[in-house]
Amino acid sequence: MVILGLLGTIQYRPRYVVVYAVWEAVWVTWNVFIICFYLEVGGLSKDSKLLTFNLSPHRSWWREHGPGCLHDEPEAGLGPLDGQALVAGVGCALEHGYTEALHSALQILLALVGFVCACCVVSVFTEEEDSCLRKG
Repeated sequence: MVILGLLGTIQYRPRYVVVYAVWEAVWVTWNVFIICFYLEVGGLSKDSKLLTFNLSPHRSWWREHGPGCLHDEPEAGLGPLDGQALVAGVGCALEHGYTEALHSALQILLALVGFVCACCVVSVFTEEEDSCLRKG
């Protein structure tokens, strides 16, 4: 979507920039939901299968790769290596739910900056079109 917004800006196509602005509004809404989900606001539980629709055993990436979390080294053997396994709750600087919320807050901040910029670009484009129509 960022590429579409940039393309619309470079090629003076306000419709592309409007699509980008709408996407940014959707992105803010999604990230607000993620913050509420991981902070368990309004009856939501981060341990529920809501995000995966109960179709996948997927968990938060931050749960396994959080800042400061310790990992077990796989033992040498003939079996397949599954990579590093997380030692749950040992050494993590921040619980994964808070890390998810901070990550989503950063995404909201970036999306709001993009939304404001998109609105400014569309405003400039429409002013230029209006001035061209008045002259002609």
